[in-house]
Amino acid sequence: MRQEHTGCPATPAGDRPDAPTSSAPPSEDAIRQPPFPPTPGLPLAELDFDGAYRRFRLPTKDLEQYEGRLEFWDRATQTALEVREPTSPYHERPSQLLSALAERIAQVRGKPIRCYGTMDLVLLGEDDEPTRLMQADQSLYLHPERANLVGPSAMVVGKNHYPDVVLEVDFTTDVRRHKLKLYEAWGFPELWVQVPDTSRRPSRVHGLTIHVLGKDGFKEAEESAAFPGWAAEDIHRAFNEDPLSEHTCAILERIGRVLGEREGTGPDDDPLLRSQRQQARQEARAGELERRGAMVYTIMATRHLDVPANFPLGTPGFAEAPVRGVVETAMSCASAAEFTDWLRGHAPRPAPTRRGPKRGTRGPAKG
Repeated sequence: MRQEHTGCPATPAGDRPDAPTSSAPPSEDAIRQPPFPPTPGLPLAELDFDGAYRRFRLPTKDLEQYEGRLEFWDRATQTALEVREPTSPYHERPSQLLSALAERIAQVRGKPIRCYGTMDLVLLGEDDEPTRLMQADQSLYLHPERANLVGPSAMVVGKNHYPDVVLEVDFTTDVRRHKLKLYEAWGFPELWVQVPDTSRRPSRVHGLTIHVLGKDGFKEAEESAAFPGWAAEDIHRAFNEDPLSEHTCAILERIGRVLGEREGTGPDDDPLLRSQRQQARQEARAGELERRGAMVYTIMATRHLDVPANFPLGTPGFAEAPVRGVVETAMSCASAAEFTDWLRGHAPRPAPTRRGPKRGTRGPAKG
């Protein structure tokens, strides 16, 4: 008799088998495995979804066509839940800011980071049909090229890479009482729970809590595992800043560099930053040439030589000539023409072009 998956309680931590091990290093494209096999989690009747959620019947056949925002769906009971209160800017702000903060980290890192918002997180039964479904407030991938999501917005447990971070915003709800247990049972590696400073739950302490998955389930952590060195208090602070402080920007840059060092990438691998850095270098070089040109003009004018306006900027060879030679020549030359002649002698010569046989001719005869 086939065991029904839906409604089974999570495997107790002490009874969970170890994750499969291998002596070979994991493939970059291999699906990241949790430290224990995923289970559906507690039955719906044992999950404390309080009055903040509206329950309604949603048959399996209607699930795909349903266009509302579901917090949770359970096939065993054909029940769907959604938050009663409509979304507000206070609830949506952290998830939108996470995407913006991740983009800044990605630019310094030199590789994209993607947020997929409230996509479906799906657990399948033995018949490969959805048995449970959740939607997070934000789902983040450090390597979006590995996500390989099903359709435009669905992640299937066991078939797709897990998001590196899932964010839940507790504005009117409390995910600790229900969804936290499900994320743990399904094997999600890292969950952030943000209680905004404007939260309508007076019993909750404002702040961000990081839950990192281990063999014994979720444990609260002071720092993110996905973003090394990003502390929970600093993430919460960033979610409440407008504009971002120098403190936060420095943290984002440091994290981006740490992630980039792991993969051998950096700011020059990001098209936008590469262009900006090249432009900055060009502007710095132009400024340096302008200062050098003003110095030469001043030296020669002080010596009462007849110096053309804007001399020697634009003179061939000036940009490439050694600074010491430029200064010594400006102090010893008899005229601007002599200075220009000296520049011609120190200008880099073009590399000789290698000429092959003319098209249509043959080389020397063999033999």
